[in-house]
Amino acid sequence: MTFERFEDIPVWKDGVRLTTTVFKLTEDKRFRFKGDIANQIQRAALSVPNNIAEGFERGTTQELITFLYYARGSAGEVRSILAVMDQMPDFEDLKSKISELKSLAETVSRQVRGWTNSLQNTSIQGQKYLNDNSRKAFEGAKRRKEFENTLKKHWQPKSE
Repeated sequence: MTFERFEDIPVWKDGVRLTTTVFKLTEDKRFRFKGDIANQIQRAALSVPNNIAEGFERGTTQELITFLYYARGSAGEVRSILAVMDQMPDFEDLKSKISELKSLAETVSRQVRGWTNSLQNTSIQGQKYLNDNSRKAFEGAKRRKEFENTLKKHWQPKSE
């Protein structure tokens, strides 16, 4: 599936949900006297969808992969901070929220890893490198694949 806008990408949407949930959590007054933990987890969470968006807009597959790795790293940072919070007595009653956030951050990491793996196995260099010839070749290959799939659906071998 191809996306025209980063706003349509499911992992970007999950990254936004992670970010907004982190911001809601850190509104709690207990974060005021815990150093920079609220700011750090907010910045790490915000970095997830922002890096997905920036990589998508860059125009090359390699740059997208690089920024997806940044996004995945930021999701890991969110999980690490949540693990620290999970050990702190002041956040004892937030354990279920912390667990939900860890799970969401893990989901985002898995999605990013899957997307990155699929991109590493593609011959498409990215929008920036498309010219008329490469665009025609790509579209031709796409049409051939669709035709082959149509044939497979409708062709039934004769039984003996």
